[in-house]
Amino acid sequence: MAAKASAKSSKKDPVSSPAASLGSSGNASRAKGSKRKLAVAAPREIEPPPKQLTLEERWASLEERLAKADPEFQRAYQESLDMSWIYHDSALEGSVYTPIELRSAVDQPDPAASSFPAGTDSSIQPICEEIRRHREALEYVRDFASQARKKRMPVTIDVVKKIYLILHPEEGDIKTVKYRKDIPQHRLYFHEYAPPDKITYKVRQVLDWINDPETRRTRSAVRIAARAHYDLLRVFPFTTDSGKVARLFMNLLLLKNGFPPAIVHSTERQRYYEALKGASAVMTQIVHESIENNLASVEKLLEAHESKGYAVKV
Repeated sequence: MAAKASAKSSKKDPVSSPAASLGSSGNASRAKGSKRKLAVAAPREIEPPPKQLTLEERWASLEERLAKADPEFQRAYQESLDMSWIYHDSALEGSVYTPIELRSAVDQPDPAASSFPAGTDSSIQPICEEIRRHREALEYVRDFASQARKKRMPVTIDVVKKIYLILHPEEGDIKTVKYRKDIPQHRLYFHEYAPPDKITYKVRQVLDWINDPETRRTRSAVRIAARAHYDLLRVFPFTTDSGKVARLFMNLLLLKNGFPPAIVHSTERQRYYEALKGASAVMTQIVHESIENNLASVEKLLEAHESKGYAVKV
């Protein structure tokens, strides 16, 4: 009897296996899911990253902010910029001016006067005169670049000669100034110089390249200015201060095209000299970095001035 009951029970109440239970449960879930529409979230609008300003745009913006600053700040900024520019440019040539020498030259009220500010050692007068002429060259570069931008004035060999004559007025005038006649034996720069009899031709070649429409069409203004400076220094047209002349000429080209000056820091002196012995691309990189550093310095200075006062130090 017990066996019969067990058999009946097994017929009436079949026991499903665990696998079968899971399978039927999964099928049921899929059946329900196939009838339900899943809500799809609307795609989130991704804001594009802010536009990266070009070097010219950053400088134009800074010039607008500088123009809105009070006169005292503008004067202090310009004075500090000039002293920094002269210091680093001269240090590349091996002449390191002291703060007293720079301040004495800047504070001298009349360049033609023999008197210096009270407390100044008269023995530094020749150094102060050298600094003053360098600053006069900076002013010429700025003025010419400004006029050239407005009137589209060409850049000629006479511009190069004029920069040199401001630094060395004793050398005559545009018509009488002479290029070097020999290869200097004692020198700071150890790259190969152009032979004296090739200087006139090679300087003209640099200027022709700058003014060639194809050059301006295929190269950026920074690259042109850096290359012109590199080529001019490799010619080394003058016995003294060819380095200063080449860098001032480079910055004239930069300012003319809406860029800030590229002030090569004195700590870059060895790298700068090595670049003159190598490819021009390295010099272009140094110039680009110098522009970036200048912009960052002015941006920081203006932010401090516009927020809580300022302490001018370029």
